[in-house]
Amino acid sequence: MHEFDLIRNYYLKLSKLNKSSLDLNDDVFFDKKKSLVISIDTYNEGVHFLNFKNPELVIKKILRSSISDLICKGVLPKYYFISGSGNKKTFSKKNISKISNSLKQEQKKYEIFLCGGDTTFSNQLSFSITSVGYSKNIVYRNKAKINDDIYVTGNLGDSFFGLKILQNKFKTTKKLKSYFVKKYFEPELKIKLTKELLKFANTSIDISDGLIDDLEKMINKQKLSYNIWEEKIPISKNLFTYLKKNNLKKLNFISNGDDYQILFTASVGKSRIIQSISKKLGIKISKIGKIRPNNEKSALVNKKGEYLLLKTSGYKHLF
Repeated sequence: MHEFDLIRNYYLKLSKLNKSSLDLNDDVFFDKKKSLVISIDTYNEGVHFLNFKNPELVIKKILRSSISDLICKGVLPKYYFISGSGNKKTFSKKNISKISNSLKQEQKKYEIFLCGGDTTFSNQLSFSITSVGYSKNIVYRNKAKINDDIYVTGNLGDSFFGLKILQNKFKTTKKLKSYFVKKYFEPELKIKLTKELLKFANTSIDISDGLIDDLEKMINKQKLSYNIWEEKIPISKNLFTYLKKNNLKKLNFISNGDDYQILFTASVGKSRIIQSISKKLGIKISKIGKIRPNNEKSALVNKKGEYLLLKTSGYKHLF
C-alpha cells in the first residue's frame, strides 16, 4: 500500500473536522488564527540513513530534512522536538556527546532551539523530529496555475551520488568523495529564501523523495500536467564532470530524492522578481518547466522535444 492510500483510506476522515490539517495533503499543519506551523518526520536506520557510524552527521541530515518542510512553505523554523529509540551501543556516551555537539552547531546555524523530546530503548534505531514555526501565511500545495513557470533552487543529484559512493556503487577521487558525501549528510537549505517565497510562489514543496514524485505531489489534486526540460535541470559542475567522464546519463541522477531543494511554481510575470532575489541572495534558482492543462501529457522532454523515461521518479513509501 502506498503512503497516500494509507492516508486516504484510514486517516483522512479523522482530520476532516480540522481545517488546519490541510486534508493531510501537505507537509505541515497550519493554524492560521494562531499563525502556528508544525511538521513531523521519522527516520529509521537502514531506510532513511545507512548506518550510525557517523552520528554527528546523521543527526545533521535528519534535522535539516525536518526543518526543510517549514522552509519550503515560507516559514522560518523556531523550535524542534526530538525523540530517539536506540540501545546502549547506539546511545553510548560518546555518540550522545557527538549528537549534542552537532545539534548545538545546527541551532546556531539556523537559529532554532530544542524544546523537548523523548528517549526509549529499542534495538531498531529511529528518530522522530517535530519542527515548529510561526507565520501568518504559508505557500500551500495544489495552488499551481496553468502556464506557471516551474522553478527549483540549487542543484539536484549530488546527495544521491554521495549515497551511491557510501554504498560503494561508484568510486572517485578523495576530494570528490568528500564533496559528494558532504552533500548527502549536510544538504544546503535555502533558508535565506524563506521570507521571500510568499512574494512570488503560487505553490511549493521540498524535494525529499525526488523531483518528479514531489512535483506530482505538489499538484496532485489539481487537473494539471507539466513539462520539465531535462537540459534545464541544474546539476553541479562536479557531478556534470563525473557523468561526462564516465559516460553516465544525467537522466538517472536527477530524481532520486534527498536533495531538500525548494521546488515551486510562479506566474510568468514573477520572473523578474525571482531573478532579482536570486542575484541579491546569491541563491541559484533555475526555471525548469511549465505547468500545462490536464489534457496534455505530463512529460520530461529533451532539447528535441522527445519524451524521456526515468528509471525512477523518486522514493516510494510502501507498506
